[in-house]
Amino acid sequence: LVLELNQVIIPTYGTVPDQQNLHTPEWADFDDKPDSLFFSDGQRRIDFVLVYEDESKKMTHKRSDRKKQKRKRQVYESNLINNGLQLEATRSVLDEKLIFVKVHAPWEVLCTYAEVMHIKLPLQPSDLKTRDSAFNWFSRLFRVDENIIKPEQEFFTAPFQKEHLSNFYIQDKDTFFNPATRSRIVHFILSRVEYAPKNNVKKFGINKLLDTGIYKAAFPLHDSSFRHLSTDPDCPSERYLLYREWAHPKNIFKLQPLDFIRKYYGEKIGIYFAWLGFYTNMLIVAAVVGVGCFLYGCLTKDNCTWSQEVCDPNIGGTIIMCPQCDKVCTYWNLTITCESSKKLCIFDSFGTLVFAVFMGIWVTLFLEFWKRRQAELEYEWDTVEYLEQEEQVRPEYEARCTHVVMNEITQQEEHVPYTACGKCIRMTFCTSAVFFWILLIIASVIGIIVYRLSVFLVFSATLSQHISGTEVIRKYLTPQTATSVTASLISFIVIMVLNVVYEKVAILITDFELPRTQTDYENSLTTKMFLFQFVNYYSSCFYIAFFKGKFVGHPGNPVYWLGKYRNEECDPGGCLLELTTQLAIIVGGKAIWNNIQEVLLPWVKNLIGRYCAAARSEKVVPRWEQDYHLQPIGKLGLFYEYLEMVIQFGFVTLFVASFPLAPLLALINNMLEIRLDAWKLTTQFRRMVPQKAQDIGAWQPIMQGIAILAVVTNAMIIAFTSDMVPRLVYYWSFSVPPYGSHSSHTMKGYINNTLSVFNVSDFKNASKPFSPWFENQTTCRQVYRDLRYPPGHQHQYEHNIYYWHVIAAKLAFIIVMEHVIYFVKFIISYVIPDVSQKTKSKVKREKYLTQKLLHENDLKVVKKTMGKIADKIIKGVDSTF
Repeated sequence: LVLELNQVIIPTYGTVPDQQNLHTPEWADFDDKPDSLFFSDGQRRIDFVLVYEDESKKMTHKRSDRKKQKRKRQVYESNLINNGLQLEATRSVLDEKLIFVKVHAPWEVLCTYAEVMHIKLPLQPSDLKTRDSAFNWFSRLFRVDENIIKPEQEFFTAPFQKEHLSNFYIQDKDTFFNPATRSRIVHFILSRVEYAPKNNVKKFGINKLLDTGIYKAAFPLHDSSFRHLSTDPDCPSERYLLYREWAHPKNIFKLQPLDFIRKYYGEKIGIYFAWLGFYTNMLIVAAVVGVGCFLYGCLTKDNCTWSQEVCDPNIGGTIIMCPQCDKVCTYWNLTITCESSKKLCIFDSFGTLVFAVFMGIWVTLFLEFWKRRQAELEYEWDTVEYLEQEEQVRPEYEARCTHVVMNEITQQEEHVPYTACGKCIRMTFCTSAVFFWILLIIASVIGIIVYRLSVFLVFSATLSQHISGTEVIRKYLTPQTATSVTASLISFIVIMVLNVVYEKVAILITDFELPRTQTDYENSLTTKMFLFQFVNYYSSCFYIAFFKGKFVGHPGNPVYWLGKYRNEECDPGGCLLELTTQLAIIVGGKAIWNNIQEVLLPWVKNLIGRYCAAARSEKVVPRWEQDYHLQPIGKLGLFYEYLEMVIQFGFVTLFVASFPLAPLLALINNMLEIRLDAWKLTTQFRRMVPQKAQDIGAWQPIMQGIAILAVVTNAMIIAFTSDMVPRLVYYWSFSVPPYGSHSSHTMKGYINNTLSVFNVSDFKNASKPFSPWFENQTTCRQVYRDLRYPPGHQHQYEHNIYYWHVIAAKLAFIIVMEHVIYFVKFIISYVIPDVSQKTKSKVKREKYLTQKLLHENDLKVVKKTMGKIADKIIKGVDSTF
C-alpha cells in the first residue's frame, strides 16, 4: 500500500510554484440561500469547507509572519486545484475577516481516489432474502417509523475500479457517491497535499495547517438545520430527521436507526452507537436480577441475626470495643454500629453471592453476543475486509518515511520511518514512560491513604464518642464515616485532575511511537489511556476491598504504616459498606462531571456564540457559517465516549458484589447517554468526517480482560471483604458441638464468638488511650474479625482454630467459584460462535455472486473485443482474395 501511495498520491502532491503560477479559488458572493449546499452556480455540491482569517486584516502577528502564512495557504489551495478539486471562496456575512473556501470534488477526482482508497461501491441490488425474526412484531413497536426514515436498499458491492466502471450500479453520477463518501475522499486529498518544502522535506496536510493557525477550521457540512426541514426540495434533510427520530428526548425508549446514522456520520460513529445500544439492552437483564437481589436483601434484613445482636442492648450494648487509634481514641459501644449493620445486611446477603455468579456469566454472554452482532454489522456495512483493503497510512507516518528497507514478502524496497533498532528503542522508551506515569498514579493513591490514616486521628479526637452518649448524629457521623466520605471526595478530585494530565501524556507518547495507520494509532492510545484510567479510577476501590483492615495486628500490638501511621481498621461488619460508598461517590461524581463537560459546556459556548452573532447582525447566515459556529468534535472523536462507557463497564463488573444496584444505575445513565450523545452530535457539534471502522477496536480485548478479572475480584470481595464466609463457617461448624454449645445450627452467638477479647492492661504506653476506664471492666473487644485466643490462654492473642477454618473456607470458596464460572464461560464461548451461520452464508453468497458478476461482465467485454478483431481479420482475408 505504501508503494502504491508513493506511486499514485505523492507525485500528485504538487510542487511549490512561482507567484505567477498560483491557481486561486473562484470568488462568489452569498446568494441569500441559507440552506444551500452548492456553489453559487447551484450545480456543484460543497463537499468540504475550509475557513481562514484574512491575513491583511490580522493584527496579532508580524507582517512577515502574515506573509508566510498567506504564501503557504495560497500554495496549498493552488495544489488542491492542481489535484482536480474546485474551490470557491466567499466572505463571511457576520465577520468580514473570515473567508470560507468551499471545496468540490468532480466526478473524475472521485473515481480516481475511490479506486486508490479501495472504496466499496454498489454493483447491483442484493437478491438475498431476509427472514424476519420471531421477535420482529415486538421490536416493531420500538422501531422508527419506516415511512419517516425509509430502510436503505441493500447492494452487492466491490472495490471500485475505473476500468470496470460499467460493472457498477450507476443510475445518477450525482448520487452514486453519497455525501459521506465524497467528504471522506476530499479529506483524504486535503490530508496529503503539500504546502511548503523545508530542507527537502515536504510539509503537507490540512492537520498541520490547522495546528499552525493558517486555517481556523475544516469540516464537511450538515445537510440542514436540526430545527426544520431544508428549504431545498432536493435535500433529504437527514440531520433534521436524525434529531427528530433519534436525538430528541421523546425517543428514549425507541430503537436507534443505525443504518441511517451510519449513512450520515459513517461507520465509525455507527458502530459506537450500535455497541452502546447493545450494551444498554443487555444491562436490562442485569438490572432486573440486581434489583431482585437488592429486594431480597431488604426483605431478609429483619431476619439478620448478627445485626439483631449488634443492636440488642443486652448483647451489643454490653460489648465494649477497643480504641481504633492510639491515645486520642476512646473505648466505644458496639451498638453505635447498629445502623450500618442494618444497611450491611442488605448488601451482604446470599443474594449478593448469586448476583456475583450471575454477572460472571452475564458478561460472557454480553461479549459473545456482541461479537455476533458486530459480525452482522460488518457484513451489512461492507467492512468485512476493510483492514486489508481500505485502511490508509497516516500522513504523519508517510512524512517520516526516510529509511529504505527490503520487504521480505515482496522482495522490493519500501520506505519506513525507522529501522528495526530504532523501533525497538522507541517501544522501550514508550513502555518505560507508561510505567513511570502509572507509578505516579500509585503515588497519588498512597498520598490519599496517608490522608486517611492521619485525618482519622483528627476526627477521632474531634467527634465525641462517649459510651453513654445517645446523640442521633453519632449513629451516622462516626470517625470512620467522616474519613471515608472526605477521602472519597478528595480521591475523586485527584482523579479528575490526573485525567487531564494523563490525556496529554498518552497523546505525546503515542505520537512519539508513530503508529502506521489511524486504527493502529487509536488502538495504541486506547491501551495507554485505559491503563492510566484503570489505575486512576480503580486503585482506591482495590485498596478498600483488599487491603484496608487486612494487616492491622491486634490491640496492644498494632501494625504501623511507614513506621508512623497505624493501619486503618474496618468496622465490625467489614469494609463492604465503605466500598459501596466509594463506588457511589466516584461513579455518581464521574457521571455528573462528564455530562457537564460533554454537554453543558458546548451548549453554553454555542449559546454565547449565537447571542453575540444575533447582537451583531440580523442578516441571513449561510449553512457553512452556521456550522462554523458549532463546536469542533476534536481529534480523538469518540475516544472519550468509549472510555467513559468502558470505565463504567469496569465498575459494573469488577465490584458488583458490593453493589447490586450498579447495573440499574448504569442502565439509567446509558439510556440518557445515548440521547445526550445523539443530541450533542446533531445539534452542538460540526459534522465529523465520516470514517470507516470494522469493529470497536482495542476496546474489545480490554472488555474481555475486565470480564476475566471481574470473576477474581468478585470472588475475593465475597471471600475477604464480605463477612459471608465467616458466618457460614460459624453456622455449619462453630455453632454446634464440639466447638459450639447450641443443639442445632444457628447464627445466635455469632457476634460474641467472633470479636476477640483483649485485656486493657496489656496496652503499650505508645497506644494506651488517654480516656479513663470505668465500670470495673478489664477487657475490650477487637473491632474487626480477627479470631484470636483470649488473654490467659497458653496461646493468648494468637489465631485460634476458628481463624484457620475461615481461611481454608475462603480459599476453597475462591477456587470453587472461579473454576465454576470460568468453566461455564468456556462452555458459553464454545457453544456461541462469533459469526452466526446466517451471516456466514450471506458473506459467502455475496462473494460468489460478486465474482460471478465481475467475471461475466469481463467475459462479455472479451467476447465483444475478440468479435471485433475476428471481423477485422475476416475482412482483411476477403480483401486479399
